[in-house]
Amino acid sequence: MSTTTERPTVLATPVAAAKPVKARRRGESGPLGKALAHGALILASLIALFPVVWILYVSLGPDKTDYLHPGEIFDKMTLSNYHTVLFDTDFFTWFGNAFLVSGVTTVFGVLIAATTGYAVSRMRFPGHKPLMWSLLVTQMFPIAVLIVPMYTILSRLGLLDSYLGLILVYSTTTVPYCAWLLKGYFDTIPVEIDEAGRVDGLTPIGTFWRLVLPLARPGLAVAAFYSFLTAWAEVAFASTFMLSSDKYTLAVGLQTFVSEHDAQWNLMAATAVLIAIPSSVLFYLVQRHLVTGLTAGASKS
Repeated sequence: MSTTTERPTVLATPVAAAKPVKARRRGESGPLGKALAHGALILASLIALFPVVWILYVSLGPDKTDYLHPGEIFDKMTLSNYHTVLFDTDFFTWFGNAFLVSGVTTVFGVLIAATTGYAVSRMRFPGHKPLMWSLLVTQMFPIAVLIVPMYTILSRLGLLDSYLGLILVYSTTTVPYCAWLLKGYFDTIPVEIDEAGRVDGLTPIGTFWRLVLPLARPGLAVAAFYSFLTAWAEVAFASTFMLSSDKYTLAVGLQTFVSEHDAQWNLMAATAVLIAIPSSVLFYLVQRHLVTGLTAGASKS
């Protein structure tokens, strides 16, 4: 009689599949690196915002020495400084002068810079490269060196203490940078668009105005923003060339709150906040074009 030995059946236990390890991309930071990067960005943002918040906070203190005791401002916040600036000073005259000079400088400067940048980008005329380099060289001179010769030139031309003279001075500052900026942006626009315009019977000016400029809107927005801020917040040229109090711009009018023996810091802070409002509004309107306009021509300018 044979005996059969049955072996126990061993049930196969499924092996848990190992979770795939996500490979880190080349150049990608780890968790610690990302945390440090975010922490550094937050710290930089706080440092950048602190002066703005501080001026806004000081502008709410009623006394000119409140900035020495900032803890006391919170208990006596008031808008009296803004009322004094708006209704007891020549703020609206300063605002109108600054807006006129900044607006005309922006339109005139962007127009000259756009035509210059387009000509150098599309046309190969004798001296086109030295032209752009000469514009770049003009940016190397500090304002302190330029004030005296410009004062002499404006005086001889009869443009001293005039809006036109100040606009021309500001344009000489904004046009070189904006011309380089727009030249780089025009380089990114295909030349075939110009050729298509000529085939359709457009003149070079018509091609530039109707086809190229609409495509260069981000670059124009950056140039306009730079030109406006340059003229809006400039102090040295305006305080030197504008001699009449009724022609002061905002930046020059701000200096009237500081004398040899007194300084009304509360009114200066309130005026500074009011000055920042138009530039902030302009930044909000053109912000979607700024990054594109600043980076589009970076590789070709």
